[in-house]
Amino acid sequence: MELSNKWQDYEIIDCSNGEKLERWQNIYLLRPDPQVIWDNGELSKKYKNIINARYIRSSTGGGQWENLKNTPPYWNVSYKNLTFNIKQMGFKHTGLFPEQAHNWDYFIEKITNSKKEVKVLNLFAYTGGATVACLSAGAQVTHVDSSRGMVDWAKENVAASKLDDTKVRYIVDDVVKFVEREIRRGNKYDCIIMDPPSYGRGANKEVWNIETDLFNLIKLCNEVLSEKPLFFQINSYTTGLSKEVLVNILKLTVGTKYSINCTSEEIGLPIKDSDICLPCGIYARCDFNE
Repeated sequence: MELSNKWQDYEIIDCSNGEKLERWQNIYLLRPDPQVIWDNGELSKKYKNIINARYIRSSTGGGQWENLKNTPPYWNVSYKNLTFNIKQMGFKHTGLFPEQAHNWDYFIEKITNSKKEVKVLNLFAYTGGATVACLSAGAQVTHVDSSRGMVDWAKENVAASKLDDTKVRYIVDDVVKFVEREIRRGNKYDCIIMDPPSYGRGANKEVWNIETDLFNLIKLCNEVLSEKPLFFQINSYTTGLSKEVLVNILKLTVGTKYSINCTSEEIGLPIKDSDICLPCGIYARCDFNE
């Protein structure tokens, strides 16, 4: 497992009984996490003096935040020279997945060491963690997400990190339709990053299902890769989807056109004052041979 263990503004304090207590800068949030099936005491009681807010699940689905003390509507956290706006969202989210810092480091190193101007396509780009990382390394980024709210949030993160907004193109669209148009336009990219959901809807209510649609999307993306690409990365949080499945898809699509080396791994976060970690997802990546 690859750990994102270089944070200063974020850490997991403790995990128990389906919940994790996190520190986001100086704000402490207690949120559900389905991976935490062990018992380490009742966190709401152990840490009642420091918890700012807790997300309470509803028995009928969804849930809501319970603000216990002094929780601002939004605040910033930084990872190295990157800055992100954090907010309490519906369905327990905060707008950032801290475990992705491991991948941001890889993107930054790969782009920085490239001898050419790098063009990145970020699909299902959410609030722009990867977009901010790639921009910080000097890349041009096309940021695509079907939610205008998430794209606006990505703009906030780019501004918070004091990055050049002229080097990013923000697109509110269904990712499949956008890639199809890019093929027709003849646009090419050196790097492709995607974080596909298990299920979702596009900007015009197009239905997305990772099991039936992922392979065809990556096959389409093959047509917008440049002559000498740098990397292609797929992130996934879909329960039950093996990282080896993602590798197989890359080999059967990208690997039919290019000479590639594939890697795949779980990513996770360390738990403070503990020798255990919290698994948080998987990725598969291919690098391209010269």
